[in-house]
Amino acid sequence: MTPAGEQTDVLVIGGGNAALVSALTAADTGARVLLLERAPAAFRGGNSRHTRNIRCAHDTGDDFTTGPYPYDELRHDLYSVGTGPGDERLADLTIRQSMDAPAWMTAHGAHWQPALSGTLNLARTNRFFLGGGKALLNSYYRTAERSGVRIAYDRTVTHLEFDGPTCTEARTADGRRIRAAAVICASGGFEADLGWLGRYWGDAVQGFHVRGPSYNDGTVLRELLDAGARRAGEERGFHAVAVDARSPRYDGGIATRIDSIPFGIVVNREGHRFYDEGEDIWPKRYAIWGRNIALQPGQIAYALWDTKVQGAFLPPMYGSYTAKTVEELAGLLGLDQRAVTETVDAYNAAVDRGGAARRPFTMARPDGRATAGLDPPKSNWAQRLDTPPYRAVPMRPGITFTYLGVAVTDRARVRRAEGDTFRNVFAAGEIMSGNILSTGYLAGFGMTIGTVWGRIAGREAARHALG
Repeated sequence: MTPAGEQTDVLVIGGGNAALVSALTAADTGARVLLLERAPAAFRGGNSRHTRNIRCAHDTGDDFTTGPYPYDELRHDLYSVGTGPGDERLADLTIRQSMDAPAWMTAHGAHWQPALSGTLNLARTNRFFLGGGKALLNSYYRTAERSGVRIAYDRTVTHLEFDGPTCTEARTADGRRIRAAAVICASGGFEADLGWLGRYWGDAVQGFHVRGPSYNDGTVLRELLDAGARRAGEERGFHAVAVDARSPRYDGGIATRIDSIPFGIVVNREGHRFYDEGEDIWPKRYAIWGRNIALQPGQIAYALWDTKVQGAFLPPMYGSYTAKTVEELAGLLGLDQRAVTETVDAYNAAVDRGGAARRPFTMARPDGRATAGLDPPKSNWAQRLDTPPYRAVPMRPGITFTYLGVAVTDRARVRRAEGDTFRNVFAAGEIMSGNILSTGYLAGFGMTIGTVWGRIAGREAARHALG
């Protein structure tokens, strides 16, 4: 148990990837480190325990990636999603420092595996954790304990005390008061606080699911903002994907994601298509679908496909609705049968007009199989829905993390709205992701941000604490 009034060199608030990387780096530098994880040990790790991979630039392939993914290509990919990076200088720094992240991770306990099939075409660009994010975190926790990092679970920081630009004390829900020479805030975003999200999204939040734990309610972020931290990131910005509408409201994780979208079509509750399902290769565009659905009536949509593609993607966790006809399928979903049937007929006719059948179908890259005369179009992977049985799943927006957070320097020091920085407060991970992300997302890049900025924050906090 951490005694009341304890002092430490570096206090890390959070228990996920960014927090652990910060703690490990600070310990490597020689600092005494205390890490406070809000969750109990069985649920430690925040969103990171639901992850599978990390996206890093690399000049050559190896046993775990199938080819090179140079700096310039990763930069192009990141700049092409959403409205581009929040701060280009910090985004470029993140990409550069991603290049040696896997070696650091391996040295601190990470184990890797080759990409499996059905993993969003990431075998070249991303490295997969053996056993997933939970296994990675377990390895990091073991390494941290061997390194002398003290870890306290069920420890919620409720208040940060400041004297001007200096954080003098952290208080926890159980009445403890901790003084630290340096504080690293790596406690995630505010996605689990639906009231906070509701300020920007209104009643739509009632249809949102939160893919991660209910602990990520932004308590520490709110403390920083109340203390005068400068904001970074868009208020409505988040990483959100399409998840099964039948999944839990909280903590459903990656298993609830729906991967069938580019293989068929998506309709809203009125039975109409509303966005291009084949806009670009899936790792660059899968994360737009949470926002797409959030903007639809009732914040719900339905993915439809046929037997031709069944088995070509990761199956829905809760199975799919199945019917011999499109009309019957619409009825099972509670949708207007005529509207859905007309939508599918119009789509099939547009596939024929586009001559898609003359091009080979492949999910390895944009294949140019496009519709013609259809609004919205399907730009790639268009093929008729004409082979029963037909299948469908209902979908809702599944929020992973929010982008609105605190602004940081290139040394991870938290900026103040007044123009200077806090003297001893640093940030890493989702709480500062808005410096880099805007409205879009790139698969695996949240772990990149957490790893790169965890190392920066840990190093700089330790240097500050040790003088």
